[in-house]
Amino acid sequence: MQSPSYEQHRCLLFQNVGGAREQKTNNNTGTPKFGNKKLPNAIIVGVKKGGTRAVLEFIRVHPDVRAMGTEPHFFDRNFDKGLDWYRSLMPRTLDTQITMEKTPSYFVTKEAPKRISNLSRDTKLIVVVRNPVTRAISDYTQTLSKKPDIPSFEDLAFKNWSLGLVDTSWNAIRIGMYVLHLENWLQYFPLSQIHFVSGERLITDPAGELGRIQDFLGLKRIVTDKHFYFNKTKGFPCLKKPESSSLPRCLGKSKGRTHVQIDQEVIEQLRDFYRPYNFRFYEMVGHNFRWD
Repeated sequence: MQSPSYEQHRCLLFQNVGGAREQKTNNNTGTPKFGNKKLPNAIIVGVKKGGTRAVLEFIRVHPDVRAMGTEPHFFDRNFDKGLDWYRSLMPRTLDTQITMEKTPSYFVTKEAPKRISNLSRDTKLIVVVRNPVTRAISDYTQTLSKKPDIPSFEDLAFKNWSLGLVDTSWNAIRIGMYVLHLENWLQYFPLSQIHFVSGERLITDPAGELGRIQDFLGLKRIVTDKHFYFNKTKGFPCLKKPESSSLPRCLGKSKGRTHVQIDQEVIEQLRDFYRPYNFRFYEMVGHNFRWD
């Protein structure tokens, strides 16, 4: 007997997704569970070190959002595991709730847009962007904390620093060339289905950014400024403690890590390098993020 094809898998799954009903089922312990495991309606697809974890933790406060806590990496690393595997990872949701996941590496994965589009062209996409120079330094700082023997930032960022030749093969540099990656996504999704979050404004005005995200997802604005406070030690907003907890909810110790100090001349050279890419990105999305 032949195995079901990819398209058969897809049709079967979407019959279940489209016709999902609120269900009450029992697990092995006899504990009732409500809802169904559905494929995501919305995905935070990027970018690494932009603020994706903050967006996920902030938006999942909304009662109509259920989200995976870990990154499944289905559309880049684990696509061969199939849709059943992917769907099994999702939280149970009711018909009125949105299912979400986040995997920031999707944005720079060439195959990801086509794969997500083939699954559902109605998927809403969220991209958290940040000044690409700051993002690259943050990326390097994270790698350095795990691999202290790596070369200096300058050695990795430049083929020839004195000539200002940037090494675009280094992932930390390549990710910040946002317009090039976006061009790939726009072959499969209209711009209206992609929402861009400012990583900078997420810190200075989290409620404003979350308001716009809720609008994009078609949700009532429930997550507001009353949910946040600014943690001066970490240097970014945290969620105020929920009624069910005695502690506020801040992101982990790895978030808010002090960046490696980089020579100002190096920073200026990278700003010059990114400037034309930034301007093209601003024009494409219709918004000036003021990174220059």
